[in-house]
Amino acid sequence: MHQIDLNEAKQHLADFIDIALGGEEIVITHDNQPVLKLMRIAAPQARRIAGSAKGLITMASDFDAPLEDFRAYMQ
Repeated sequence: MHQIDLNEAKQHLADFIDIALGGEEIVITHDNQPVLKLMRIAAPQARRIAGSAKGLITMASDFDAPLEDFRAYMQ
């Protein structure tokens, strides 16, 4: 993470944008206090496609059957 003063950021903004596009975070300070953060925004994830897992998931035929461990509680 780079930390730079606001006046320096004004003079070299294009350079700092290139650094941020490379994945680095840049904190811009004013009077030694952080005021801005320049960073790359993560690319949005691809949208999910409905039905893309069709046929990959199966459910056991006895899925709803009572569990043996709980038989005493079911009476």
